[in-house]
Amino acid sequence: MTQHYLADDIQSKVLDWPKRFHIINGIARGLMYLHQDSQLRIIHRDLKANNILLDKDMNPKISAFGIAKICDRNDIGDKTNQVVGTYGYLSPEYALHGRYSVKSDVFSFGILILEIVSGKSNRRLSHPDHNLNLLGLAWKLYKEGRSTELLDEYLGNSCSTPEVEQSICVGLLCVQQCPEDRPSMSFVVMMFLIETDAPDGELSSSHTETPITILVAR
Repeated sequence: MTQHYLADDIQSKVLDWPKRFHIINGIARGLMYLHQDSQLRIIHRDLKANNILLDKDMNPKISAFGIAKICDRNDIGDKTNQVVGTYGYLSPEYALHGRYSVKSDVFSFGILILEIVSGKSNRRLSHPDHNLNLLGLAWKLYKEGRSTELLDEYLGNSCSTPEVEQSICVGLLCVQQCPEDRPSMSFVVMMFLIETDAPDGELSSSHTETPITILVAR
């Protein structure tokens, strides 16, 4: 099989849970490399399922660097009057105020985790019982202690519940409203390596659903 996009596999339901978890971890390591380990530290600014290529072994490769920016060593980021990227993945500080940094990519990665786990798009989620987008639904289920209900029903009971819970928890930590509350990608990779969740207090303190809903609706 030639390289193909993650978005195609999510929509066609061909990925079992081990492959999804492998892809999540691979994207995390790739983004950590861009932010911290590459010679030119890069902010991607358009991380999404349509920009993740999968090879025949389902190893992910981050692609489409046309609007990427080189960041300084202090991770301060920058500000622009011309916001580019894909709504539904953009962090609130970037979409609303044009401020971007490595933490903007972390937010996009959090959305991507939730999409991989659920098999649904943050922008196109529709449900007969509510009008929440995927991010809003993930927070609702988390607060009600029902996070695993976000899991793609296609997967049934064939997946690892601890890995699913961990992935959702890390995803929600990455989409915290305040950029300072989001982890670095090295910390994300470490959380997956040591199989730990984000502390509950970190997840419940700073999320505001309304701005995210506005961003997705644009």
